[in-house]
Amino acid sequence: MTITEAAWMSSRDVSLSDFEKVVTQETSLDEFPLASGVDKGVLIYNCAHLNFDDPNQRREIEAELSKALNYGPGVYVLKGAYPNTEVIDQATAAFMDILAQEREAGGPVGDHFGKAGANGRIWNAQQKLALNSPHVFARYYTNQAIATACQSWLGPDYQVTSQVNLVFPGGQAQEPHNDYHLGFQTNESSQRFPAHVHRFSPFLTLQGAVAHCDMPVESGPTMLLPNSQKYPLSYLAWRDQEIKDYFARHMIQLPLNKGDALFFNPALMHGAGTNHSADIERMANLLQVSSAFGRAMETVDRKAMCEAVYPYLLEMSLAGTLTPEELDNSVAACAEGYPFPTNLDRDQPIGGLAPESQAAIMRSALSDGLSTDAFVQLLDSQAARTSA
Repeated sequence: MTITEAAWMSSRDVSLSDFEKVVTQETSLDEFPLASGVDKGVLIYNCAHLNFDDPNQRREIEAELSKALNYGPGVYVLKGAYPNTEVIDQATAAFMDILAQEREAGGPVGDHFGKAGANGRIWNAQQKLALNSPHVFARYYTNQAIATACQSWLGPDYQVTSQVNLVFPGGQAQEPHNDYHLGFQTNESSQRFPAHVHRFSPFLTLQGAVAHCDMPVESGPTMLLPNSQKYPLSYLAWRDQEIKDYFARHMIQLPLNKGDALFFNPALMHGAGTNHSADIERMANLLQVSSAFGRAMETVDRKAMCEAVYPYLLEMSLAGTLTPEELDNSVAACAEGYPFPTNLDRDQPIGGLAPESQAAIMRSALSDGLSTDAFVQLLDSQAARTSA
């Protein structure tokens, strides 16, 4: 392999046989002494047997949980993360009130990897719970098991966001996928990122889910393929049809009880399952926790920059004095190229995995030759959608 080939990843290199060698590795309980068991390759931790309040043991727990996501199966369950489920019930009631209010209000409906509008979805449930039921929020997030899981993968100063998913009986499974960040890119986009970005992307985010009801397998708890996060091309593999077919044949699901928590590496292939039950409305609070380091050094008003620069780029573009690459370079230095974070209530991922970025809007406007006034209107509209 040449230096150039090693620096990039390509979907052409995805290999089912290589993938299978990785995902068929067995999980040895000997390597994870704090775990109470292994179920279908997934590590199970009984929170009643873990002392999260003791700093020394908590350090050991964090080390083992981190190892589980990185070198182990890539997924674990914290049984009884909420031993007293009263606060779970209170949060569930608050979430149901929010869902009812949002259904009544109407508006656009989008989703990432499932059919839009098929399930109950609360975007930015974190903020909505805090503002609508702050007394519940305060108790819900005092949880030591959840905080330990977050710190084990991300270190201190992490930021929690969450989206609630309510799947009704008959609700269909999601497409199996990887998750934030590179999981939200197309393969064409992912291949533009160097190989080392594929390796470090999983360390920027922790995926988790808190069960807000009992979830027997027939209710469709998360479909998982343990060890798949260790496949080097994991962020390109999940769209490969052979890999998807393999996932369908070999994925596993674990029943969860109300108050259990599931955490996994975002590079692990997974997806919500079909709710085959007759009467279980499956609710989970989906935690998406971000590293403190995923931010720029300075606050920059990129909207103002775009408004100032656009007329000059438009003039040069219409005059043909810039190559497409030169134009794109200037846009990249000016506009926000990433569509997140955003307000997913107003800026929904309709027609794709993510909303349109500021840079994408600017490129499209330049390509169409839009006037500066028309471009500013587009930016104003986007700013209104993305604001908190």
